[in-house]
This record gives sequence, structure tokens and C-alpha cells, in this order.
Amino acid sequence: MSQFINRHHELALLDNLIQQPGAHLIMLYGRRRIGKTTLITHWARQTSLPTFYWVAKRDPRDLLLGNLGRAIYAWQHGGESDVAIQPRDWEQAFKMLDAAVGNRRAIVILDELPYALQQDSGLGSHLQAAWDHLFKESQIILILSDSHIGMLTDLIQYQSPLYGRLTAQFPLHPLRFADCQAFLPRYDSWQRLAIYAILGGVPAYLERWRDSESLKANVERLFLQRTGWFRNEPQVLVSDLTERETVNYEAILKVIAAGHHEREAIASYAALKSTALSHYLPRLIELQFVERRIPATVPLAELKTSRKTRYYLRDPFLRFYYRFIDPNLHLLYGGLPHRLWQMIEDNFRAFVALTFEEICLAWLVTQAQREKLPFAADNVGAHWSKTVQVDVAAINWRERQLLLGECKWGDALVSRSVLAELIEVKTSKVLADLPDGGDGWTVHYALFARQAFTGAAHSLAAQHGVRLLTLPEIESGM
Repeated sequence: MSQFINRHHELALLDNLIQQPGAHLIMLYGRRRIGKTTLITHWARQTSLPTFYWVAKRDPRDLLLGNLGRAIYAWQHGGESDVAIQPRDWEQAFKMLDAAVGNRRAIVILDELPYALQQDSGLGSHLQAAWDHLFKESQIILILSDSHIGMLTDLIQYQSPLYGRLTAQFPLHPLRFADCQAFLPRYDSWQRLAIYAILGGVPAYLERWRDSESLKANVERLFLQRTGWFRNEPQVLVSDLTERETVNYEAILKVIAAGHHEREAIASYAALKSTALSHYLPRLIELQFVERRIPATVPLAELKTSRKTRYYLRDPFLRFYYRFIDPNLHLLYGGLPHRLWQMIEDNFRAFVALTFEEICLAWLVTQAQREKLPFAADNVGAHWSKTVQVDVAAINWRERQLLLGECKWGDALVSRSVLAELIEVKTSKVLADLPDGGDGWTVHYALFARQAFTGAAHSLAAQHGVRLLTLPEIESGM
């Protein structure tokens, strides 16, 4: 797909930076195949500024230096160069780059930089020196980009070479569910949600899905064949982003994907000490593989220390892979891919239901950001306790206002009883979990359905001012 999808926010931020005079050092990072190169090259073309682009490869140091030197010479002199150029070190290469930029306002993109850092750990210090002595007083816009989040962000930590020197840093996140329509126009909302539950919002993944084929045909082609495009993707992804101790990281991901969300259970099933999770979980959260969830109704002062924490896989692709593919690789190796598809098909509805809840929650967050909720939300999430669980919740502590909602992914119309249980049974239990037993709170409601609601549900909703939403409405409102 040649079409450029979304990224309006990131483009606006880059446009704003370029309007500010002086040199800028920008870091753009995100997981593999998220579209970093597409974004920065698309933006650079829009600016019409002179742009130098260089991508590091898994080559030895001297080959990297030679490649960079020739690329700089070719850019400076307009065209490919057959001249044998071999900078003796990074310092000389950066001096060549400075001379090529000169006094111009120019964009310089150094992509996949950690490949070069792996070959020469001193590159960070050379880059720091080049920025301090060559580029800082120029008009350069220097962009460092890579999918190896850990190694790249290590450059900006305290006492690291680029600490305090960045003008801006952009973590590039997956696309939203609503953006899938541009990739899968032949599918309806329900089919797109199923695909989003498998692939998430990673552009390169979505481009490989054929909406001219069924879900079964795509899963078989991409996951269940020995040559399937996604077969080794999780291992490469994890090793790219963590670099070390990948076995323990993968063990944690597998355990969470299997449905274990509390800290002690994760440690037990991953065969790790609970104290060891203090090392692994924060890293996985930083890499956006794992998400730490706390009930939205926990007081703000207790959010950091709450013992009600649960951990979920934030990345839909990893959630699908470690839920269905990884535990059943023996079926693929044994030549039984059809049996694996049957297992996926039997459990897929419940699997997609979790993503539906996340989409409903994302819709609620969007409404809060647009100030379209009945109140300004202090927190948005779900509610759970020993007595009750509610799929989505939003809260304003000062005004004592609460919104509660349920999400139903079944084929049948959502009935009156679902809403009645939320209003008449669950609400009192949620209020009892709040300080002072929930005295003096105003409660609002929302109900989310895959397709539609019964007439009785509409009548009860009208009585209580409940917002009723179907998936197509959610998709169009995000």
C-alpha cells in the first residue's frame, strides 16, 4: 500500500519543530514495522528541504563508515559516487556530514542507528562530540531513528552521551482501530475488529492482510505455513527490543497471554522469583509489550502503590501469537495446521471480546479527551474488586461523578437484563468500594454492543439516560 495512513499528530509536531530556528536533535523510536521510516521520509519530502538519509546495516564498523562516507559524498555532489571514500573514524565521517550540510537548513536522518552502535560502542560519544562542536550552532535537523528501543533510549539516559541534548523525542505508537478501514475497506466493522485483535495497528502487518480473502485463508497463509510471514516475527521482535535475557522476557509474555494477570501468578508460571519481575516487567511496560492496569476507581494518590494491579499484553499481535500459535507449534511441525485452525476458531470469539473491551475503553478515552463525557474524567479504565467487575469506568473525584459501562460481543441483541444488572446490582457494589461507601455520587451509564440492542433495552436506557453504542458507531466516533 502506497497510501500514507494517519500520523497527523506526529506530522504536526514535526512541522512545529521545523518552524523553530536553530539546530534540532530528534529521536524517533518504536517497534519494528510501525512505520518510522515511512513517517520521516514522507514528512521530509513535504518540507522540500534538502534531506540526507542513511540507514545502518548489520555490517562491520569499517564497512559502515565507508558506506556512510560514500552516501555523504553522493548527496553533496548530486548522484551516486564511484569514488573510493573511507573515513578513518566516526569523527571524520561527521565532519564530512557537517561540510555537506554547510549553512543550509537541512534534514539529516540516521536510521537503524543501533546496528552501528552494536559494532562500535563508542559511536554515541562521537555523536555527542559532533553535536556539541559541529551541529549545535547550525541549522541542521538531525533525526535518529530505530526499532531497537532499548539501545537507542540508552543514549539519552543520565550520564549517557546524548543526555540533555534532545530537542524532542517521539515514540511512534500503533495506529488506531479506526485506521484499519483504510487497509481493509472490503471488510465490515466486525471483521476489521477481528483482524485488529490479531495484528493490532502495525501498518506493515495490516498491509499483508488480504481483505479479498477470508480470515481463515489469511491466518493459514500468514501463520500456519512453515513459510508464513509471521512465524518468526515474535522472536525477532523481542530480541530486537530487549537484546538480553530474551528467554525470561518471552516466558513472561507467554504466561500473561495464557491468562495469568497478577504478579504472583506470573512469577509462579514463568518459574521466576517474584522479586525478579521488578526487573522484567518495567522493561516490558516501557517497550509497550505489557500494560499495567489498575482499577479506575482507585484514588489518585494510591495509583502508583496499589496492590490491585493486573498485567496484560498490550500488543494484540503478541497476544494472538502467544495465545494460539506458540503453545501449538507441535501441530504445525507435525503437519496438522488444520487442527490448529480448529482450536483458534473454537476460542476466537472469547479472544476478540477482550479486544472489543479495549476498543470501547479507547472510545471512552477519546470522548474524555474531546470533553464529551458528562464530566471531566480524572481516570478512565475498568473496575474490579472481590465483589464486582465492570468493563469500563470513568471517574471525577472532586465532583463525585462516575460512569460505568459494559461491553457485549455476542451475536444476539443485548437485552434489558444486561443493563438492569449494571444499574440495579453492580452499581451499589462499585459504590461500596469507593471511600465513604460511595455516598453522594452521581452515576452515568454506557452500554456497548457488537450489533444492536433489544427494544426493552432501549426503553430502560431512555429512562436512565444511558448511552447505547454499537461497534460501527464506536469505529466512526474514534
